[in-house]
Amino acid sequence: MQRRPMTLTQKILAHHAIGLPRPWVQAGDVLRIRVDWTIASELAWNGMDRTYTQLGRPALADPRRFFLAVDHTVDPETLRSDVRAQRLVQLSRDFAKERGVRHFYDANQTILHTKFYRDLVQPGEVVLGADSHTSSHGGLGAFAIGLGGADVTAAMVLGESWIEVPEAIAVEYEGRLPFGIGGKDVILKTLGELGRNTVALERSVEYRGAAARGFSTDTRFTIANMTAEFGGLNGIFEPDEVVAGWLAGRGEYADGRMWFRADEAASYVARHRIVLDQLGPLVARPFAPDNVVPVEQEAGRELQGVFIGACTTTEEELVLAGLVLEAALAAGQAPVASRNRLVVPGDLEIAGRLQRTGLAAVYERAGFRVGVPGCSMCLGVASDRAAPGEHWLSSQNRNFQNRMGPGSIAYLASAVTVAASAMALRTADPRPLLARVSRERFERLLERRLERAVPEVRAVEPTLDVSAVGGGTGAPAARAAGTLTGRVQRFGDHVDTDAMIPGQFCHLATPEELGEHCFELVRPELRARVRAGQTILVAGDGWGSGSSREQAVWALKGVGVQVVIAKSFAFIHKRNLVNEALPYLVVTEEAFFALAGEGAEVMVDLGAGTVSVGGRCFVAHTPSPIVQAMQRQGGLVPAIQGHGKGLFQALTG
Repeated sequence: MQRRPMTLTQKILAHHAIGLPRPWVQAGDVLRIRVDWTIASELAWNGMDRTYTQLGRPALADPRRFFLAVDHTVDPETLRSDVRAQRLVQLSRDFAKERGVRHFYDANQTILHTKFYRDLVQPGEVVLGADSHTSSHGGLGAFAIGLGGADVTAAMVLGESWIEVPEAIAVEYEGRLPFGIGGKDVILKTLGELGRNTVALERSVEYRGAAARGFSTDTRFTIANMTAEFGGLNGIFEPDEVVAGWLAGRGEYADGRMWFRADEAASYVARHRIVLDQLGPLVARPFAPDNVVPVEQEAGRELQGVFIGACTTTEEELVLAGLVLEAALAAGQAPVASRNRLVVPGDLEIAGRLQRTGLAAVYERAGFRVGVPGCSMCLGVASDRAAPGEHWLSSQNRNFQNRMGPGSIAYLASAVTVAASAMALRTADPRPLLARVSRERFERLLERRLERAVPEVRAVEPTLDVSAVGGGTGAPAARAAGTLTGRVQRFGDHVDTDAMIPGQFCHLATPEELGEHCFELVRPELRARVRAGQTILVAGDGWGSGSSREQAVWALKGVGVQVVIAKSFAFIHKRNLVNEALPYLVVTEEAFFALAGEGAEVMVDLGAGTVSVGGRCFVAHTPSPIVQAMQRQGGLVPAIQGHGKGLFQALTG
């Protein structure tokens, strides 16, 4: 049977699929897939350990292929004084010892995605991570997606999972980036032009074009990382000679690469052209990463602090930002007095380079505190956080409300722009200082010689397991039965999981505890309204965007929410709703939202998939058969308990 053209993502999924009904995959297919890697942090492991215990703490499919890093909640002060962080860290340490996890990295050694990307992931692999920024690893040509902890725990134990093949878009970059304009500015431009949770929502984003082929692996990492903010299921670059050159510098984990290529006639829902020749520094204003303007429109804004760090900030950015600070000092600039300058390298290896090259000392002369590896201020849960009302310019990836601490106000930019703004604590265009930086010296400090011999890259085709077992779109199945009634609480678009349960409460382990803090910082009245009968949440587009934290669903369940109805859902959160058996419905008719105002009486028939309000009945979109089957099982854990290792075969067969 002749196969049809496939995208890069489709080829990776086809290669990993167990039991395809035909020699290709297409959007909408539900696949049972082999998983190469599962990865998590200590904050995610808090919830994963709960799931793992419910499953009876079984052996792992391969303890050499689970990666666990202690990075989200830790710095020396937090580890010394915060019993919550101490408990999370010890929980991870105990599990790593219990199961002989080879790739366990203790506190302040690395950031989860930084180490995994630099040392382990290879093109063509499937990576499932309990963190939304797992999309980062598409920079090296892997299919990498963030999921909730229950999904990742199941894959860690079973060695496989399921996926509905997404639609795909192509973002085609053209032109040549000016020196000093890197991945952060590219993805901010992409977000600014195309918008978050719009063209990319629940889709695969394949980054292509002549300009993309010239991007460094660090630039690709940053763009793929912030595919999470774009709303994509995954972001991926075609692996090429640039990737081969990076892998040539590794010892282990460089021999399993698969050089897949999208077919010329592959089907994309849309192709979006982004021209980079005239791209300058950009800034994302609060409280959305697509609220993007040129740095000139922000120039002179008074800041109370600057932060360079988090997983999205690569080694290249840290080095170049250090050189910009060096140029500023040489030009006679001096830092105004402040403790609110912090730089946090993503890994001990990178921190060592900053020390060896003297750039760590440059940061210190420029008034920065140099922290140890960790997520630090990006999450606002460790000891360093912004105070209420403070304006910070940060090289992290999210600027949601309260993200850097309760009441904080965050602006996003590249590390280079943050560095140029650091001396006077006023937003500044970095280009005058970049003009003083030697590109040759920058590349020499990174020790990445372009003339290094690069292995030949030969495109390959996926090996397909075509049989009558598994795969396909599945047979129609009855919905979970039940009728719910309640009154509405209304929300708008893009309600993120940080709002549902702020990061500082993610150490809590039960739905009841989490429910006591549901929407605490932005809508604390929700809890009382649920208790008064407003148990049905109705929202617009992109409900559940942002972090992969399954604690958001636990919090909704714990407070007593019965069902969530929205125009669209972020992929990870929707899957968490399925895993935790909290009903959701997709309704897109505007007439429904006109009737379902705050306090309106609503009846939901889960069996029929209908919603009645104001004397009218609306039909929701039909979920995929595997989602319906999971809902009937009562969620992922009961499904595994019922089917064991044959779960995904049973659900996709």
